Amino acid sequence: MDDPRARLADRQRALLSALVAGAAPPEGFDVERLRIQAGSLIAKRRGLVAAARPDVREALGNSFAREFHAYASGRPKPQGGSRADAAAFADWLRDRGLLDAPDPETRQKRHWWRFTSKRDQSR
Repeated sequence: MDDPRARLADRQRALLSALVAGAAPPEGFDVERLRIQAGSLIAKRRGLVAAARPDVREALGNSFAREFHAYASGRPKPQGGSRADAAAFADWLRDRGLLDAPDPETRQKRHWWRFTSKRDQSR
């Protein structure tokens, strides 16, 4: 491949895959630094999911961080952003018997709607 842009794009894809999808680190990158950065990205996602679904965070208690790390390791954030990530995480937990199914009779509006801007809330 002689095209420098194509080579760069391939290296960027490989780096992104290593950071968010658990792929092997690309040649020339420090494995430990990539591991640390990947962990930071998971922690950022975890914070957004905890804010979007405090019910899940409360249900898991001290195991929330551990379970989210297990869920997110090697799995990129789904399309749809943090809301979709929070829903996928809850489904993942339910599939493993770690979270009860929501009760349809007492189900409340999800907390993630509070992510709208202050300006939008004043309307």
